[in-house]
Amino acid sequence: MLGTRSYILPNLNTRVDENEDGRITEEEVKEIIRLSASANELSGLKEEPHEFAALIMEEFDLERLGYIELWQLETLFLQKETYLDYSQELSQNLRRSRIQRLSNKLMYYLQDNWRSIWMLSVWVMIMIGLFAWKFFQYKQKSAFKVMGYCLLIANGAAETLKFNMALILLPVCRNTITWLRSTNFSSFLPFDDNINFHEMIAAAIVIGVILHAGDHLACNFPRLINASSDNYNNFLSRNFGTQKPTYLDLVKGLEGVTGILMVICMAIAFTLATRRFRKNQIKLPRPFDRFIGFNAFWYSHHLFVIVYIFLIVHGVFLYLVHEWYLKTTWMYLAIPVLLYVGERTLRFFRSVSYTVQILKVAIYPGNILELLMSKPSQFQYKSGQYVFIQCPSISPFEWHPFCITSGPNDDYLSVHIKIVGDWTRQLKCVFSEVHKPPATGKNGLLRANETTKESLPKFFIDGPYGTPAQNYKKYDVLLLIGLGIGATLFISILKDLLNNIVKMEEQADSDSYLSMTST
Repeated sequence: MLGTRSYILPNLNTRVDENEDGRITEEEVKEIIRLSASANELSGLKEEPHEFAALIMEEFDLERLGYIELWQLETLFLQKETYLDYSQELSQNLRRSRIQRLSNKLMYYLQDNWRSIWMLSVWVMIMIGLFAWKFFQYKQKSAFKVMGYCLLIANGAAETLKFNMALILLPVCRNTITWLRSTNFSSFLPFDDNINFHEMIAAAIVIGVILHAGDHLACNFPRLINASSDNYNNFLSRNFGTQKPTYLDLVKGLEGVTGILMVICMAIAFTLATRRFRKNQIKLPRPFDRFIGFNAFWYSHHLFVIVYIFLIVHGVFLYLVHEWYLKTTWMYLAIPVLLYVGERTLRFFRSVSYTVQILKVAIYPGNILELLMSKPSQFQYKSGQYVFIQCPSISPFEWHPFCITSGPNDDYLSVHIKIVGDWTRQLKCVFSEVHKPPATGKNGLLRANETTKESLPKFFIDGPYGTPAQNYKKYDVLLLIGLGIGATLFISILKDLLNNIVKMEEQADSDSYLSMTST
């Protein structure tokens, strides 16, 4: 790095150690390196002096005092041979340090994310395989002579769309995922990333829709209607009839109408599901503000029922496929749709049986609402899990997830809710209407006054559902970090740990007493 030419060395006393105390901090070492690099035109050393300064401090500041002695730098810089040798060694150490840091980062990343990496790799390989399969299959069809590679790309994308439209349902089958967490599948399947995977599949669907619908509308249809009479009669008349259709005929056909309606529904659902719309970060004037926020996201996401109906119809009335066993859309969707319908049916009947009564309501500083509810007799859960709550007086359809903050052995069920959105604000208003004005209690706590059970709003719960935190018993050391309302995830865990500690102490006292009496 330094070569063999002569070097100009900085005056350490006058230029850096201005207070003349003989102590050089890391910032002063950086300044020395910058001066030396500038004087000797060493661009590499000049650009990253902090790296070299850190290595010098690590080498000489053995006691980690935050400074080194001036004589140490004089020995390093003012002795030319030592300076050259150490600079070369420093450069090599820096390169090794960078490589080591990168390799460590890569290793840590692989250790933390290997389950997600192999799952994504398998998913991508399956999509590539399906695309290639349809690509080469349609290359053998007579329509390829007229429509060209646009036809192959459109149908290759269609095959990945069918696969992803089936797969996207699985990450939101919460009961199935909660059950699978307790099996050996959890050792190699990333159940904790189910929502991220759901969003990635949605992104792949968007790409597939653009390729499939875009190629049909912008390439395949124009080539078909512009084909010569001979080409049409020879290659396409069997699929589209003896009379060549117009562009409007293709669009208003059953396959075209269902495809366009699906694209519209998915565009609405995907747009309102994006973070800025879902979190109400976009401000629109009234009455358009009703079309953003969590409610808009929730209702628009249920357009998927219409989408799947259109998808099945779209997959039955195909222009270029006539044999029923080659129309495979329903084959892709059958098992995932049945599983999802079974999940929703289970959730419906379970939520009806899990009607709860409100035992206590409290409002804490920071606009935190605490609900203590009766615990259904068959409701069993682990610390770290969450439930969905519905209040029919607010909305007969909306379910919202909240972490359980009561311990598994408690005879009640509690949640703590941060009042931030429209649903939570309405929830607070519901209790304000059926309760008398709250009285200020100890430590600024607001407690609701007693009221009759008949006046309280009805609540339903659904769950419990699993989270990564429920596996805390597998570890010898726990580090729980929660900021603000995020601490609710760990309240139940702390209660469970304290209850177990008390039980262990009581058991130890009991064993000690039995030992003394037997003696």
